[in-house]
Amino acid sequence: MMSENYLSKQTNSAPLAVFRIFFGVMMLFGIIRFWYHGWIETLYLQPTFHFSYYGFEWVKPIGNYTYILFVICGLSAALIAVGFKYRLAIITFFLSFTYIELMDKTTYLNHYYFISLLSFVLIFLPANARFSADAYLRKKEYMNVPKWTIDSIKLLLGIVYFYAGLAKLNSDWLFRAQPLKIWLPSKYDLPLIGNNVMQQEWFHYAMSWGGALYDLSIPFLLLYKRTRLLAFALVIFFHVFTRILFPIGMFPFIMIVATLIFFDASFHEKIIQFIQRIFSISSKKVEQVKAYTYAKLTRKVTLVTLGIVFTLQILLPWRYLLYPGELFWTEEGFRFSWRVMLMEKAGYTNFKIVDGKTGNYFYVNNADFLTPFQEKQMSFQPDFILEYAHYLGDHFKKDGHKNIEVYVESFAALNGRLSKRYIDPTVDLYQQKESFKHKDWILPFTDKIKIYGL
Repeated sequence: MMSENYLSKQTNSAPLAVFRIFFGVMMLFGIIRFWYHGWIETLYLQPTFHFSYYGFEWVKPIGNYTYILFVICGLSAALIAVGFKYRLAIITFFLSFTYIELMDKTTYLNHYYFISLLSFVLIFLPANARFSADAYLRKKEYMNVPKWTIDSIKLLLGIVYFYAGLAKLNSDWLFRAQPLKIWLPSKYDLPLIGNNVMQQEWFHYAMSWGGALYDLSIPFLLLYKRTRLLAFALVIFFHVFTRILFPIGMFPFIMIVATLIFFDASFHEKIIQFIQRIFSISSKKVEQVKAYTYAKLTRKVTLVTLGIVFTLQILLPWRYLLYPGELFWTEEGFRFSWRVMLMEKAGYTNFKIVDGKTGNYFYVNNADFLTPFQEKQMSFQPDFILEYAHYLGDHFKKDGHKNIEVYVESFAALNGRLSKRYIDPTVDLYQQKESFKHKDWILPFTDKIKIYGL
Protein backbone atom coordinates (compact mmCIF):
# COMPACT_ATOMS: atom_id res chain seq x y z
CA MET A 1 0.00 0.00 0.00
CA MET A 2 2.81 2.41 0.93
CA SER A 3 4.51 1.72 -2.37
CA GLU A 4 1.37 2.44 -4.37
CA ASN A 5 0.78 5.60 -2.36
CA TYR A 6 4.24 6.81 -3.31
CA LEU A 7 3.83 5.89 -6.98
CA SER A 8 0.59 7.85 -7.17
CA LYS A 9 2.05 11.04 -5.66
CA GLN A 10 2.28 14.08 -7.93
CA THR A 11 4.71 16.97 -7.77
CA ASN A 12 5.40 20.19 -9.69
CA SER A 13 6.74 19.48 -13.18
CA ALA A 14 9.03 22.54 -13.35
CA PRO A 15 12.21 20.76 -12.10
CA LEU A 16 11.87 18.10 -14.80
CA ALA A 17 11.35 20.73 -17.51
CA VAL A 18 14.37 22.76 -16.38
CA PHE A 19 16.50 19.62 -16.16
CA ARG A 20 15.54 18.73 -19.75
CA ILE A 21 16.53 22.20 -20.98
CA PHE A 22 19.89 22.25 -19.22
CA PHE A 23 20.66 18.66 -20.20
CA GLY A 24 20.01 19.40 -23.88
CA VAL A 25 22.06 22.61 -23.83
CA MET A 26 25.00 20.97 -22.07
CA MET A 27 25.00 18.03 -24.46
CA LEU A 28 24.84 20.30 -27.50
CA PHE A 29 27.74 22.36 -26.18
CA GLY A 30 29.68 19.15 -25.48
CA ILE A 31 29.24 17.90 -29.05
CA ILE A 32 30.29 21.28 -30.49
CA ARG A 33 33.31 21.36 -28.17
CA PHE A 34 34.34 17.83 -29.23
CA TRP A 35 34.12 18.79 -32.90
CA TYR A 36 35.89 22.15 -32.39
CA HIS A 37 38.93 20.52 -30.80
CA GLY A 38 39.31 18.13 -33.72
CA TRP A 39 38.79 15.05 -31.57
CA ILE A 40 36.52 13.35 -34.11
CA GLU A 41 39.48 13.25 -36.48
CA THR A 42 42.18 12.34 -33.97
CA LEU A 43 40.23 9.78 -31.93
CA TYR A 44 38.03 8.10 -34.53
CA LEU A 45 39.27 8.73 -38.07
CA GLN A 46 43.07 8.77 -37.83
CA PRO A 47 43.56 5.43 -36.01
CA THR A 48 43.76 2.35 -38.21
CA PHE A 49 42.68 0.11 -35.33
CA HIS A 50 40.03 0.68 -32.67
CA PHE A 51 39.69 -1.04 -29.31
CA SER A 52 36.23 -2.53 -28.81
CA TYR A 53 34.07 -3.39 -25.83
CA TYR A 54 33.47 -7.10 -25.35
CA GLY A 55 30.24 -7.97 -27.17
CA PHE A 56 30.23 -4.71 -29.14
CA GLU A 57 33.04 -5.46 -31.59
CA TRP A 58 30.66 -4.55 -34.43
CA VAL A 59 30.48 -0.90 -33.28
CA LYS A 60 33.11 0.96 -35.30
CA PRO A 61 33.66 4.48 -36.69
CA ILE A 62 32.00 4.84 -40.08
CA GLY A 63 34.63 6.86 -41.90
CA ASN A 64 33.68 10.44 -42.76
CA TYR A 65 30.06 9.54 -41.99
CA THR A 66 31.16 9.70 -38.35
CA TYR A 67 30.74 13.47 -38.67
CA ILE A 68 27.10 12.92 -39.62
CA LEU A 69 26.68 10.80 -36.49
CA PHE A 70 27.90 13.74 -34.39
CA VAL A 71 25.54 16.10 -36.27
CA ILE A 72 22.62 13.81 -35.49
CA CYS A 73 23.66 13.65 -31.85
CA GLY A 74 24.00 17.43 -31.62
CA LEU A 75 20.69 18.13 -33.36
CA SER A 76 18.87 15.69 -31.09
CA ALA A 77 20.40 17.46 -28.06
CA ALA A 78 19.06 20.80 -29.37
CA LEU A 79 15.60 19.29 -29.87
CA ILE A 80 15.70 17.90 -26.32
CA ALA A 81 16.48 21.39 -24.98
CA VAL A 82 13.48 22.98 -26.73
CA GLY A 83 11.31 19.94 -26.15
CA PHE A 84 10.36 19.36 -29.79
CA LYS A 85 9.49 15.77 -30.72
CA TYR A 86 11.03 14.99 -27.37
CA ARG A 87 10.58 11.23 -27.28
CA LEU A 88 12.13 10.76 -30.71
CA ALA A 89 14.90 13.25 -29.87
CA ILE A 90 15.92 11.60 -26.59
CA ILE A 91 15.89 8.12 -28.13
CA THR A 92 18.01 9.39 -31.03
CA PHE A 93 20.40 11.09 -28.63
CA PHE A 94 20.76 7.97 -26.48
CA LEU A 95 21.45 5.73 -29.49
CA SER A 96 23.85 8.11 -31.26
CA PHE A 97 25.75 9.13 -28.11
CA THR A 98 26.08 5.55 -26.92
CA TYR A 99 27.26 4.44 -30.37
CA ILE A 100 29.92 7.18 -30.23
CA GLU A 101 30.93 6.03 -26.75
CA LEU A 102 31.26 2.41 -27.92
CA MET A 103 33.32 3.14 -31.05
CA ASP A 104 36.66 3.06 -29.24
CA LYS A 105 37.27 1.89 -25.68
CA THR A 106 40.29 4.20 -25.28
CA THR A 107 37.87 7.14 -24.89
CA TYR A 108 36.04 5.59 -21.90
CA LEU A 109 35.17 8.08 -19.19
CA ASN A 110 32.81 7.70 -16.27
CA HIS A 111 30.85 10.77 -17.28
CA TYR A 112 30.25 9.42 -20.80
CA TYR A 113 28.78 6.33 -19.20
CA PHE A 114 26.71 8.55 -16.89
CA ILE A 115 25.31 10.51 -19.84
CA SER A 116 24.30 7.30 -21.64
CA LEU A 117 22.54 6.05 -18.51
CA LEU A 118 20.85 9.38 -17.84
CA SER A 119 19.64 9.75 -21.43
CA PHE A 120 18.22 6.21 -21.28
CA VAL A 121 16.32 7.04 -18.08
CA LEU A 122 15.01 10.25 -19.66
CA ILE A 123 13.40 8.22 -22.46
CA PHE A 124 10.83 7.04 -19.92
CA LEU A 125 10.18 10.38 -18.21
CA PRO A 126 7.67 13.06 -19.34
CA ALA A 127 10.30 15.79 -19.52
CA ASN A 128 8.32 17.54 -22.27
CA ALA A 129 5.15 17.74 -20.17
CA ARG A 130 5.86 21.38 -19.32
CA PHE A 131 7.49 24.37 -21.04
CA SER A 132 8.31 22.59 -24.28
CA ALA A 133 7.65 22.98 -27.99
CA ASP A 134 5.58 19.81 -27.78
CA ALA A 135 3.37 21.41 -25.11
CA TYR A 136 2.89 24.55 -27.18
CA LEU A 137 2.04 22.57 -30.31
CA ARG A 138 -0.52 20.42 -28.50
CA LYS A 139 -1.68 23.57 -26.63
CA LYS A 140 -1.54 21.68 -23.37
CA GLU A 141 1.05 21.48 -20.61
CA TYR A 142 1.00 19.47 -17.42
CA MET A 143 1.70 21.35 -14.22
CA ASN A 144 2.41 18.18 -12.22
CA VAL A 145 4.10 14.87 -12.93
CA PRO A 146 4.51 11.69 -10.85
CA LYS A 147 6.99 12.36 -8.06
CA TRP A 148 9.01 9.23 -8.84
CA THR A 149 9.96 10.64 -12.27
CA ILE A 150 12.01 13.41 -10.65
CA ASP A 151 13.18 11.15 -7.84
CA SER A 152 14.62 8.71 -10.38
CA ILE A 153 17.07 11.40 -11.58
CA LYS A 154 17.99 12.20 -7.97
CA LEU A 155 18.56 8.49 -7.33
CA LEU A 156 20.91 8.13 -10.29
CA LEU A 157 22.91 11.16 -9.18
CA GLY A 158 22.98 9.81 -5.63
CA ILE A 159 24.34 6.46 -6.81
CA VAL A 160 27.08 8.15 -8.83
CA TYR A 161 28.23 10.29 -5.91
CA PHE A 162 27.87 7.71 -3.15
CA TYR A 163 29.58 4.91 -5.05
CA ALA A 164 32.40 7.28 -6.05
CA GLY A 165 32.84 7.92 -2.33
CA LEU A 166 32.78 4.23 -1.43
CA ALA A 167 35.41 3.58 -4.09
CA LYS A 168 37.73 6.06 -2.36
CA LEU A 169 37.68 4.03 0.85
CA ASN A 170 40.90 2.16 0.13
CA SER A 171 44.34 2.26 1.72
CA ASP A 172 46.04 3.95 -1.24
CA TRP A 173 43.59 6.85 -1.26
CA LEU A 174 43.22 7.30 2.51
CA PHE A 175 46.62 6.35 3.94
CA ARG A 176 49.03 7.03 1.06
CA ALA A 177 47.13 9.98 -0.49
CA GLN A 178 47.63 8.29 -3.83
CA PRO A 179 47.33 9.23 -6.62
CA LEU A 180 46.81 12.85 -5.49
CA LYS A 181 50.35 12.89 -4.04
CA ILE A 182 51.58 12.38 -7.62
CA TRP A 183 49.17 14.72 -9.38
CA LEU A 184 48.92 17.76 -7.13
CA PRO A 185 52.63 18.72 -6.99
CA SER A 186 52.64 18.91 -10.79
CA LYS A 187 50.27 21.91 -10.55
CA TYR A 188 53.11 24.17 -9.42
CA ASP A 189 52.11 26.84 -11.97
CA LEU A 190 48.76 27.61 -10.28
CA PRO A 191 48.67 31.16 -8.90
CA LEU A 192 49.13 31.55 -5.11
CA ILE A 193 48.89 27.87 -4.18
CA GLY A 194 50.95 26.12 -6.86
CA ASN A 195 54.41 26.51 -5.39
CA ASN A 196 53.47 26.11 -1.74
CA VAL A 197 50.16 24.49 -0.81
CA MET A 198 50.16 22.03 -3.71
CA GLN A 199 53.53 20.70 -2.59
CA GLN A 200 52.50 20.03 1.01
CA GLU A 201 51.79 16.45 2.09
CA TRP A 202 49.08 17.57 4.53
CA PHE A 203 47.20 19.10 1.58
CA HIS A 204 47.37 15.84 -0.37
CA TYR A 205 45.80 13.99 2.56
CA ALA A 206 43.23 16.75 3.12
CA MET A 207 42.16 16.52 -0.51
CA SER A 208 41.98 12.72 -0.37
CA TRP A 209 39.88 12.58 2.80
CA GLY A 210 37.84 15.61 1.81
CA GLY A 211 37.03 14.10 -1.58
CA ALA A 212 35.83 10.85 0.00
CA LEU A 213 33.68 12.67 2.58
CA TYR A 214 32.26 14.95 -0.09
CA ASP A 215 31.16 12.12 -2.37
CA LEU A 216 29.66 10.08 0.48
CA SER A 217 27.70 12.94 2.03
CA ILE A 218 26.68 15.25 -0.81
CA PRO A 219 23.55 13.33 -1.96
CA PHE A 220 22.13 13.44 1.57
CA LEU A 221 23.06 17.09 2.10
CA LEU A 222 21.28 17.96 -1.17
CA LEU A 223 18.16 16.05 -0.15
CA TYR A 224 17.86 17.84 3.20
CA LYS A 225 16.37 21.32 2.72
CA ARG A 226 18.30 22.96 5.57
CA THR A 227 21.68 21.90 4.16
CA ARG A 228 20.84 22.22 0.46
CA LEU A 229 22.35 25.66 -0.14
CA LEU A 230 25.54 24.71 1.66
CA ALA A 231 25.64 21.46 -0.30
CA PHE A 232 25.22 23.25 -3.62
CA ALA A 233 27.99 25.70 -2.69
CA LEU A 234 30.19 22.67 -2.00
CA VAL A 235 29.19 21.16 -5.35
CA ILE A 236 30.26 24.35 -7.17
CA PHE A 237 33.52 24.68 -5.24
CA PHE A 238 34.44 21.01 -5.57
CA HIS A 239 33.76 20.72 -9.30
CA VAL A 240 35.26 24.09 -10.25
CA PHE A 241 38.39 23.29 -8.25
CA THR A 242 38.76 19.82 -9.79
CA ARG A 243 38.19 21.33 -13.24
CA ILE A 244 41.07 23.76 -12.61
CA LEU A 245 43.32 20.94 -11.41
CA PHE A 246 42.49 18.21 -13.90
CA PRO A 247 41.52 18.08 -17.61
CA ILE A 248 38.17 16.34 -17.14
CA GLY A 249 36.20 18.24 -19.76
CA MET A 250 32.50 18.97 -19.30
CA PHE A 251 31.90 16.62 -16.38
CA PRO A 252 32.17 19.23 -13.57
CA PHE A 253 29.69 21.56 -15.27
CA ILE A 254 27.31 18.71 -16.06
CA MET A 255 27.26 17.68 -12.40
CA ILE A 256 26.77 21.27 -11.18
CA VAL A 257 23.78 21.78 -13.46
CA ALA A 258 22.36 18.32 -12.77
CA THR A 259 22.26 18.86 -8.98
CA LEU A 260 19.80 21.73 -9.47
CA ILE A 261 17.15 18.98 -9.66
CA PHE A 262 17.34 18.77 -5.84
CA PHE A 263 16.04 22.33 -5.39
CA ASP A 264 12.39 23.12 -4.69
CA ALA A 265 9.96 23.67 -7.55
CA SER A 266 9.70 27.40 -6.76
CA PHE A 267 13.34 27.81 -7.77
CA HIS A 268 12.71 26.09 -11.11
CA GLU A 269 9.56 28.14 -11.68
CA LYS A 270 11.75 31.27 -11.47
CA ILE A 271 14.13 29.80 -14.04
CA ILE A 272 11.23 29.13 -16.41
CA GLN A 273 9.91 32.66 -15.91
CA PHE A 274 13.36 34.07 -16.57
CA ILE A 275 13.68 32.12 -19.85
CA GLN A 276 10.18 33.24 -20.87
CA ARG A 277 11.13 36.89 -20.35
CA ILE A 278 14.47 36.57 -22.16
CA PHE A 279 12.94 34.91 -25.25
CA SER A 280 9.51 36.61 -25.03
CA ILE A 281 7.69 33.28 -24.72
CA SER A 282 4.02 33.46 -23.84
CA SER A 283 2.04 30.57 -22.39
CA LYS A 284 -1.38 32.24 -22.57
CA LYS A 285 -2.60 30.03 -25.42
CA VAL A 286 -1.54 26.84 -23.68
CA GLU A 287 -4.03 25.02 -21.49
CA GLN A 288 -2.63 24.15 -18.11
CA VAL A 289 -3.64 20.64 -17.07
CA LYS A 290 -3.28 19.72 -13.42
CA ALA A 291 -1.48 16.36 -13.66
CA TYR A 292 0.32 14.11 -16.12
CA THR A 293 -0.54 10.43 -15.72
CA TYR A 294 0.87 7.36 -17.42
CA ALA A 295 -1.37 4.79 -19.08
CA LYS A 296 -1.53 1.71 -16.85
CA LEU A 297 0.57 -0.55 -19.11
CA THR A 298 3.05 2.23 -19.92
CA ARG A 299 3.59 2.94 -16.24
CA LYS A 300 4.16 -0.74 -15.51
CA VAL A 301 6.71 -1.13 -18.32
CA THR A 302 8.44 2.10 -17.27
CA LEU A 303 8.71 1.13 -13.62
CA VAL A 304 9.99 -2.36 -14.42
CA THR A 305 12.58 -0.97 -16.83
CA LEU A 306 13.81 1.68 -14.40
CA GLY A 307 13.83 -0.90 -11.62
CA ILE A 308 16.16 -3.10 -13.67
CA VAL A 309 18.40 -0.13 -14.50
CA PHE A 310 18.81 0.93 -10.88
CA THR A 311 19.24 -2.61 -9.62
CA LEU A 312 22.08 -3.10 -12.10
CA GLN A 313 23.67 0.19 -11.04
CA ILE A 314 23.58 -0.88 -7.41
CA LEU A 315 24.97 -4.37 -8.08
CA LEU A 316 27.36 -3.92 -11.02
CA PRO A 317 30.11 -2.04 -9.14
CA TRP A 318 30.45 -5.01 -6.76
CA ARG A 319 31.25 -7.51 -9.51
CA TYR A 320 34.98 -7.09 -8.81
CA LEU A 321 34.43 -9.37 -5.79
CA LEU A 322 33.99 -12.26 -8.24
CA TYR A 323 37.60 -11.92 -9.40
CA PRO A 324 40.81 -12.84 -7.58
CA GLY A 325 43.73 -10.46 -7.36
CA GLU A 326 44.06 -6.72 -6.82
CA LEU A 327 41.35 -4.72 -8.60
CA PHE A 328 43.56 -1.77 -9.54
CA TRP A 329 46.15 -4.15 -10.99
CA THR A 330 43.93 -6.51 -12.98
CA GLU A 331 41.16 -3.91 -13.62
CA GLU A 332 38.64 -6.76 -13.78
CA GLY A 333 35.39 -5.12 -12.69
CA PHE A 334 36.90 -1.64 -12.68
CA ARG A 335 34.92 0.11 -15.42
CA PHE A 336 31.24 1.11 -15.13
CA SER A 337 31.59 1.29 -11.35
CA TRP A 338 32.02 5.03 -10.63
CA ARG A 339 35.69 4.63 -9.70
CA VAL A 340 36.72 8.16 -10.55
CA MET A 341 40.41 9.19 -10.72
CA LEU A 342 41.54 6.56 -8.23
CA MET A 343 44.85 5.51 -9.71
CA GLU A 344 47.93 6.67 -11.56
CA LYS A 345 48.94 3.74 -13.70
CA ALA A 346 51.49 3.63 -16.49
CA GLY A 347 52.92 0.80 -18.49
CA TYR A 348 55.30 -0.37 -21.17
CA THR A 349 54.18 -3.24 -23.39
CA ASN A 350 56.25 -4.61 -26.26
CA PHE A 351 54.90 -7.36 -28.53
CA LYS A 352 56.94 -10.23 -29.93
CA ILE A 353 55.68 -12.15 -32.97
CA VAL A 354 57.06 -15.69 -32.98
CA ASP A 355 57.02 -18.51 -35.55
CA GLY A 356 55.97 -21.41 -33.34
CA LYS A 357 57.84 -23.98 -35.44
CA THR A 358 61.12 -22.27 -36.26
CA GLY A 359 61.38 -20.03 -33.21
CA ASN A 360 62.13 -17.03 -35.39
CA TYR A 361 60.70 -13.79 -34.01
CA PHE A 362 60.56 -10.04 -34.39
CA TYR A 363 59.28 -7.16 -32.26
CA VAL A 364 56.43 -4.87 -33.23
CA ASN A 365 56.68 -1.10 -33.42
CA ASN A 366 53.38 -0.09 -31.81
CA ALA A 367 53.52 3.30 -33.53
CA ASP A 368 52.90 1.49 -36.83
CA PHE A 369 49.42 0.53 -35.67
CA LEU A 370 48.39 2.76 -32.75
CA THR A 371 48.21 6.46 -32.04
CA PRO A 372 50.23 7.65 -29.01
CA PHE A 373 47.01 7.97 -26.99
CA GLN A 374 45.94 4.43 -27.88
CA GLU A 375 49.37 3.02 -27.06
CA LYS A 376 49.34 4.74 -23.67
CA GLN A 377 45.93 3.29 -22.80
CA MET A 378 46.83 -0.17 -24.11
CA SER A 379 50.07 -0.42 -22.15
CA PHE A 380 48.49 -1.00 -18.72
CA GLN A 381 45.02 -2.47 -19.39
CA PRO A 382 44.89 -6.27 -19.86
CA ASP A 383 41.83 -6.41 -22.10
CA PHE A 384 43.43 -3.82 -24.40
CA ILE A 385 46.66 -5.85 -24.49
CA LEU A 386 44.76 -9.04 -25.38
CA GLU A 387 42.69 -7.40 -28.11
CA TYR A 388 45.74 -5.77 -29.65
CA ALA A 389 47.64 -9.08 -29.54
CA HIS A 390 44.86 -10.71 -31.57
CA TYR A 391 44.85 -7.81 -34.00
CA LEU A 392 48.60 -8.18 -34.53
CA GLY A 393 48.30 -11.95 -34.94
CA ASP A 394 45.56 -11.56 -37.55
CA HIS A 395 47.46 -8.79 -39.32
CA PHE A 396 50.67 -10.76 -39.69
CA LYS A 397 48.79 -13.93 -40.64
CA LYS A 398 47.23 -12.04 -43.54
CA ASP A 399 50.71 -10.76 -44.33
CA GLY A 400 51.87 -14.33 -44.98
CA HIS A 401 53.50 -15.27 -41.68
CA LYS A 402 53.04 -18.84 -40.46
CA ASN A 403 52.57 -20.53 -37.07
CA ILE A 404 52.03 -17.21 -35.36
CA GLU A 405 52.38 -16.83 -31.59
CA VAL A 406 52.15 -13.49 -29.80
CA TYR A 407 54.03 -12.77 -26.57
CA VAL A 408 54.51 -9.57 -24.62
CA GLU A 409 57.14 -7.93 -22.49
CA SER A 410 54.94 -5.84 -20.22
CA PHE A 411 55.64 -3.75 -17.13
CA ALA A 412 53.33 -1.49 -15.14
CA ALA A 413 53.61 0.98 -12.25
CA LEU A 414 50.68 1.71 -9.93
CA ASN A 415 50.22 4.71 -7.64
CA GLY A 416 53.85 5.60 -7.18
CA ARG A 417 55.19 2.06 -6.79
CA LEU A 418 58.14 0.78 -8.78
CA SER A 419 57.38 -0.72 -12.15
CA LYS A 420 56.83 -4.49 -12.11
CA ARG A 421 56.35 -7.18 -14.72
CA TYR A 422 52.68 -7.17 -15.62
CA ILE A 423 51.85 -9.94 -18.11
CA ASP A 424 53.25 -13.46 -18.10
CA PRO A 425 55.82 -13.40 -20.95
CA THR A 426 55.53 -17.17 -21.51
CA VAL A 427 51.82 -17.08 -22.46
CA ASP A 428 50.85 -16.95 -26.13
CA LEU A 429 48.15 -14.29 -26.05
CA TYR A 430 47.03 -15.20 -29.55
CA GLN A 431 45.57 -18.39 -28.05
CA GLN A 432 43.79 -16.57 -25.20
CA LYS A 433 40.17 -15.56 -25.70
CA GLU A 434 38.38 -12.56 -24.28
CA SER A 435 35.63 -13.42 -21.80
CA PHE A 436 34.27 -12.45 -18.40
CA LYS A 437 36.56 -15.05 -16.80
CA HIS A 438 39.62 -14.10 -14.78
CA LYS A 439 42.73 -13.51 -16.90
CA ASP A 440 45.21 -15.80 -15.20
CA TRP A 441 48.05 -14.58 -17.43
CA ILE A 442 48.14 -11.31 -15.48
CA LEU A 443 51.01 -11.68 -13.03
CA PRO A 444 50.01 -11.28 -9.35
CA PHE A 445 50.33 -7.96 -7.54
CA THR A 446 52.81 -8.38 -4.70
CA ASP A 447 51.65 -5.39 -2.64
CA LYS A 448 48.32 -5.07 -0.83
CA ILE A 449 45.71 -2.37 -1.31
CA LYS A 450 43.08 -2.72 1.40
CA ILE A 451 39.53 -1.89 0.35
CA TYR A 452 37.15 -0.66 3.05
CA GLY A 453 34.24 0.32 0.83
CA LEU A 454 33.56 -0.44 -2.82
